[in-house]
Amino acid sequence: MRKSLLTRLLAVSVLVSVLSIAATAWLAAQTTSGAIRQEQGQVLADDARIYDRLLGLAAGTPNWRGAGRTVRELSQETGRRIALTTQDREVIADSAASGKGGVPGSRLPARASAVVDPLAVDSTLAAGRDADTPAGLGGDAGIDTGTGAVDRIDPRAVGPFRLPENERADLRALAEKVVGCAQDAGTTVKSVEGPSGRPYLEMAGENSDFMEYRCGAIALNEPTATERKALDKVSKLAGACMRRKGSKPVKLGLTVSRGGSPWLYATQPSGSGVKSPVEPPKEAAGGVVPAPAPSVSGPGSTANDPVAALAANCVDSARREQLGPYVSSPALLFITSPDGSRPSASGFRLSRANTTRLVGLAAVVLALTVAVTAFAATRLTRPLRALTTATQRMKTGEATEPVPARSAGEISQLAAAFNDMAAHRKALEEQRKAMVSDVAHELRTPLSNIRGWLEAAEDGVVATDPELVTSLLEEALLLQHIVNDLQDLAAADAGTLRLHREPACAADLAEQVVAAHQARADAAGVRLLARAEGDPWLTADPLRLRQAIGNLVSNAVRHTPAGGSVTVTSRVVAGQVDIEVADTGTGISAADLPHVFDRFWRADKSRTRATGGSGLGLAIVRDLVRAHGGTVSAASTPGRGTTFTLHLPIT
Repeated sequence: MRKSLLTRLLAVSVLVSVLSIAATAWLAAQTTSGAIRQEQGQVLADDARIYDRLLGLAAGTPNWRGAGRTVRELSQETGRRIALTTQDREVIADSAASGKGGVPGSRLPARASAVVDPLAVDSTLAAGRDADTPAGLGGDAGIDTGTGAVDRIDPRAVGPFRLPENERADLRALAEKVVGCAQDAGTTVKSVEGPSGRPYLEMAGENSDFMEYRCGAIALNEPTATERKALDKVSKLAGACMRRKGSKPVKLGLTVSRGGSPWLYATQPSGSGVKSPVEPPKEAAGGVVPAPAPSVSGPGSTANDPVAALAANCVDSARREQLGPYVSSPALLFITSPDGSRPSASGFRLSRANTTRLVGLAAVVLALTVAVTAFAATRLTRPLRALTTATQRMKTGEATEPVPARSAGEISQLAAAFNDMAAHRKALEEQRKAMVSDVAHELRTPLSNIRGWLEAAEDGVVATDPELVTSLLEEALLLQHIVNDLQDLAAADAGTLRLHREPACAADLAEQVVAAHQARADAAGVRLLARAEGDPWLTADPLRLRQAIGNLVSNAVRHTPAGGSVTVTSRVVAGQVDIEVADTGTGISAADLPHVFDRFWRADKSRTRATGGSGLGLAIVRDLVRAHGGTVSAASTPGRGTTFTLHLPIT
C-alpha cells in the first residue's frame, strides 16, 4: 500500500491540501488580526479626534456655535456619520442632513457614543488624543479630591481667564524679550500661546532659574487685570461654598501650566497660624507644570487632609459655575457608519490596503500549492511518459528498450507488464519472420520440383511416363498437405475451428491411426502398436482427434531408427483420458524441448527434407487439443526416446 499509486496520489493530495489550508489559515489569521488591530486603532483614533475637536469647540464657544460646519468637516475626513443632540435628543448638528456623511432620514442608535461636556471630560476618549496636543489630558495632573478622582475640566475651557488683545500684546512682547535673552545665552526657547491667549515658554534643558532671574521670565507668571478679576470671582464662589460647609475659605494663587492654561493653587487656610502664603509647586514656576487645566493643588492637599479635600471640591464646583456661561451645554455624540448603525453592528470591513495584502498572500499560497502539486505530479507521471514514449516507438516499429520499474506500485506493475508484452511481441515478430521464411521454403521445394520436371518434359528431356506423373502427384500432395496444415492453424488462431463432438473410444481411435501408419512403419523397420488400459471413452471430434494422434505417430516413426518401436497407449487418469505416443528414437534435448510446439520449429536447423515434415504438425496437435479443452505435454531423454501425452476431458 505504501508504494501504491493511489496511496501516493491520496497522500500528496491530502498533504498539499492540509499544508495549503494551514498556510492560508495562518497567514489569513495573522494578516486579518493585524488588519483588525490597525482598523480598530484607526477607528479609535478617529473617535478620539472627533471627540477632541468637538470638545474644543464646546470649551471655546457657548451654545454650540459652528457645530454644523465642524461636524460636516469631520464626517468628510473620517467617512463616518456624526451627530450631536441635546440630552433630550434634539438634534444640534447631523452630518447626514447634508447627504454626504450618512443616509438622510436614518435613525440614530439608542445609545450615544459619548457625552461631549467640557466640564466633565471623558477620560477614555481623551486618553486617545495625541500626546503633543496642547489639550492632552495627563492622568496624574488633576486635583486630588480625596476620592481618587482627577480634574475633568477641559484645559481649553478658560472662560473669563481669556485675555483681551491688549494684554496679549503686552505679554507677547515680554515673551519675545525673554526668548531673545535666552537665545543670546545659548538656550533654545520658544514662545507658545496657550488657550487663554497667555504666552508660555518651551525650553530645552533645566535652565529655569537662569530664565526666571536673568531674562525676567518670572514676570510672565504675573496675573493680568483680567485674570485677577476672574481669580477673585472664583475665590468668592469657592469661599462661599466652604463657609456653607462649615470651613474657612482658602486663598487661591494663579500660575500658568505647561499647556498655557491658567493653573490655580491653594495657600494655607486663613487663621492656620501661617502668615505668609505657601509657595506654588516648584514645577509651576516658569510655566513648565504639566497640569492640563485650571486646578487647585498644594503641598498639603492630600487625602488625609479634610480641609484640602473640601477646598478642592469647592474650587472645582466654583470653577464649573464660573465657566458655565462660556462653554456649550453637554451634548450627546453619535458616531456611526453612514447607514446609521454602530460600527460594531455594521460589520468589519478591511481597508483596500489590507484587502490587497490578503489577496497577495492568498496568491503566494496558491502559487506554492501549484508548484508543489506540479512537482509531485511530475514525479508521479514520469514513468507514464516513459511508457508513452516506448509505446510510440513500438507503434513505429522501432526497437523498444525495457522501461525501468523502480518500485512495486501500479505504475511499476504496468511497466513490468509492458516489458513482458514488448518481449513477447519481439518474440512473435521473430517467429512471424521465421514462419514466413519457413512457409516460403516449404512451398518452394515442391514447386521447384514440379516446375523442373514439367520444363524437362516440355523440352523432351524426360518422357511423360507414369513414373513422372506419380512423382509430380506426390509433390502436389505435399503442397496440399502444407496448405491444409496452414489452413488448420489459421482456423485455430481465428477461433473458427469447427468440432463435431460425439462419444468416441480413445482405444479405437488409436488403433485406427496405427493401422493407417502401419505400412510406413514397416517400411522404416519400426514396430508400431496400440494398447488400451481400461475403457477410455470421451466426447470428442473423432476426425480431429485422429489427426492429432496421426501427427504424433508420423513424427515418432520419422525420428525412430530401424529396430525401434512406437507405442500408442490410451487410459483413464484422474477423470480425464490420456493418449500417450512413446517412441525409442533419438530424443530431444532439454534446450529444444520447450520449442517443439512452435510453428516451423525443427531441431534440424539445416532444413533438410531427409526426415520429411513441414514443421507444423506439433503446432496443429496443440491447437486441436486446446480446441477440445485439453492440454499436450512432452517428455524426452536424448538417445532413449520421446513421449507425447494428450490430456483430454471426458466430456
